[in-house]
Amino acid sequence: MRAVDKGALAVKAGVKRLLGRTGFDIVRSTNNRQGVDDFLPFEATMRAARAAGLSVGEYLDEVMNGTPGATQSTIDKLGGLGVFAAGPRTVLEIGPGSGRYLEKTLKECSPERYEIYETAAPWAAYLVETFGVVAQPTEGARLAATPDASVDLVQAHKVFNTVTFLIAARYFFEMARVTRPEGRIVFDVMTENCLGPEAVRTWATKGGPGHDSYPAAMPRRACVDLFASLGCRLEAEFLAPLGVASTEVLVFRKDGATEG
Repeated sequence: MRAVDKGALAVKAGVKRLLGRTGFDIVRSTNNRQGVDDFLPFEATMRAARAAGLSVGEYLDEVMNGTPGATQSTIDKLGGLGVFAAGPRTVLEIGPGSGRYLEKTLKECSPERYEIYETAAPWAAYLVETFGVVAQPTEGARLAATPDASVDLVQAHKVFNTVTFLIAARYFFEMARVTRPEGRIVFDVMTENCLGPEAVRTWATKGGPGHDSYPAAMPRRACVDLFASLGCRLEAEFLAPLGVASTEVLVFRKDGATEG
């Protein structure tokens, strides 16, 4: 136990040194409009994680975002809501980036097929090689390679607070289209529940360079009403850390098939 404790302390000390030396954004670019590989460069991120003695996911949570355990906390809450209990056979993730949610999802369930739509080629190649997922060709805000009603769980984490309203909305239509009856749709958006006066002040004063178009706000009612019109009912919601503030995770279930 003492050796383990010393190792854990050494990792924490290394993270502290990195934070003290480089501040809030370690390798993240201020260019957040050209895709995740510009915003989160593959090689630089991998090198920095190795230097810190952390996995990529831990590095992003602890060092870059200053929110230790945030990814696991979200996965734990989704697990508590039964999202993984049904044993989804097919999972689709939009914008998995480094794969930190993907990796933890695969520890909760064992899908036969895991599709990703990732615009950053280096990250997509890394995820295919590391986790055996299927990288689908990206077409803006479409999931064109995925058939209707073919996916049990569609998810996106820390994606829709980085894009414009209409891009998010177009993805919402596609997510509902590809989800099977009784399947689930999980994603987070920065709703009014995340934007009280103090949160807005924090983003405005402490968000750091590059935080202008990101984070992007999304009316909660617009999400709920749109998915309701697409036959998807809201099952649950909870707040999760996002950088210096929070984002709201929404969980929908698609209505079952009706007999004609």
